[in-house]
Amino acid sequence: LELKRMSVSREHRGRGLARALCREVLAFARARGYGAVVLSTSMVQVAAQRLYEGQGFRRVGTSYPSLLGTLLNFQIFHYRCDLGDGT
Repeated sequence: LELKRMSVSREHRGRGLARALCREVLAFARARGYGAVVLSTSMVQVAAQRLYEGQGFRRVGTSYPSLLGTLLNFQIFHYRCDLGDGT
């Protein structure tokens, strides 16, 4: 399952909503038999990286979004959270 474009508006940040949403996505995927959840985030999204790593995601790769991204060394980080069998 791929998690795309999760965001919490600025006025609601710092309340644990992103953490709760992430847990819900993992529970949803697990309940439906998915083996893993994958996502991508940019190198500048440090808070997002901490959130995902705190929820059990591990970085599995890095890429560049374009030639300009390569020239500017702007990286996209790819994450994966293996769900196992839920036991």
